[in-house]
Amino acid sequence: MTFAITQSCCNDAHCVSVCPVNCIHPTPDEPDFGRTEMLYIDPRSCIDCGACASACPVDAIFPIDKLTAPLAHFAERNRAHYEGRPADPAWAPSRFARSLPTSFAGLRVAIIGTGPAACYTAQTVLRTTEAHVTMIDRERVAGGLVRYGVAPDHPSTKRVGETFAWLFHHPRLSLRLGTEVGADVTLAELRRSHHAVIAAVGAPDDRRLGIPGESLPGSLSAGDFSRWVNGHPDATAPDLAVERAVVVGNGNVALDVARLLVSDPETLPSELDPQVRAALQASRVREVVVLGRRGPEHAAYTWAELEALRHLPGVGLVVDDTPGVAETIAAAGPAGALHGVEREHIDWDAAPDARRIVLRFGSTPQEILGATRVVGVRLHGVAGRDLAAGLVVTSIGRVGRELRGMPFDEDAGRVPRQEGRVIDPETTAPVPGLYVVGWAKRGPTGGIGANRFDAEETVDALLDDALAGVLEAPTSAPSRRRGMMAGWAAATKTTTA
Repeated sequence: MTFAITQSCCNDAHCVSVCPVNCIHPTPDEPDFGRTEMLYIDPRSCIDCGACASACPVDAIFPIDKLTAPLAHFAERNRAHYEGRPADPAWAPSRFARSLPTSFAGLRVAIIGTGPAACYTAQTVLRTTEAHVTMIDRERVAGGLVRYGVAPDHPSTKRVGETFAWLFHHPRLSLRLGTEVGADVTLAELRRSHHAVIAAVGAPDDRRLGIPGESLPGSLSAGDFSRWVNGHPDATAPDLAVERAVVVGNGNVALDVARLLVSDPETLPSELDPQVRAALQASRVREVVVLGRRGPEHAAYTWAELEALRHLPGVGLVVDDTPGVAETIAAAGPAGALHGVEREHIDWDAAPDARRIVLRFGSTPQEILGATRVVGVRLHGVAGRDLAAGLVVTSIGRVGRELRGMPFDEDAGRVPRQEGRVIDPETTAPVPGLYVVGWAKRGPTGGIGANRFDAEETVDALLDDALAGVLEAPTSAPSRRRGMMAGWAAATKTTTA
């Protein structure tokens, strides 16, 4: 019986490297890698060895006869990927990790952040050098977006953090939590005490609509919602004593927010914060309207995330049948994922009589309405109107933030870089000893697994510079102040600095 890859695929390609028959694609050396929603197993070549399932960090791979009903369609999804493709593609060239001579054992590297990009980077540095690594995070819990950005009902995706557990036990790694670079320690201090500093600070800010009423109580960003639902100690609970909520955006995060707002709290993982569970149990939200500012052909969510909404117990999924939507869906292409989803002319003046998620396209918010709190959204576009709602969550992407002392491209929303080296915008030359990785490097694109290969590129640049004598020797010892901790238990539990 062959295996199939399912919804929670993280695309980090550990499965590719252990497959003995080259049946998992696209591989990191193929042009489609990073452009497909997930990786796929070719059932024509799979020999049922199970090596991929053992290597998968997020438990996304199963024998097809073991797929539960909500996942059964992934068997066909994997098979369909290989239609018209050869059954015996060429093997990619072997990949060998770079390394430094033992004479570089005194190398000291600081990594700002503890999310996936930071952890992949630390992993690569520790495995290929004898360097001592310091990881620094302003949060009091390690994990970055894996901890506070992944939906809590995706526990297998969160499980990727467990693959980094060994890092926090490593004798050459120090961890400083509750320490903000630019406030508690400066970038200049880190550079004086380390040969190299790598920024893995992500894209921490949510993009804003820039419309009136966006700051009203009852209006929040998807990042704010995600931090709350994941139990961030400083997050503010949204008011869920409303019947209709609006989510602005058409990506996976928007669907995550919509799904969590109408899911039965008893179906959510036991690890869910008790206060969050209590708030969801008391919630009056029965309808969530997901607003796409463009048509369904431009929706950015993946097929797998949309499919998950079809299997949500006790929750309906419907497309608002506005002019042109039916024709666009019938034309297939990206909108074809909506084939089979019920379409309905929604009576927006009627109160929802059942829990459901409504996908509405071609509607741009012009204003969030309300005097003292949100009472609705004024829409422009197809069948523009005022839509009554007590909660608005904006999910239109993320953007980087300038780290004090680090060059930053405001227009691109990321650090100017070349192969992981930070570039001085005035001289266009690399800044010695300063590097960047992850979303801070490439912008907020790509999932968790994309950071693995991104980290390898940045570390390769660092190793090249070390061998070339570019890195300046530290002039001071690393500071031991504030939040110095070690160990996975300490890294994953809320602590004071």
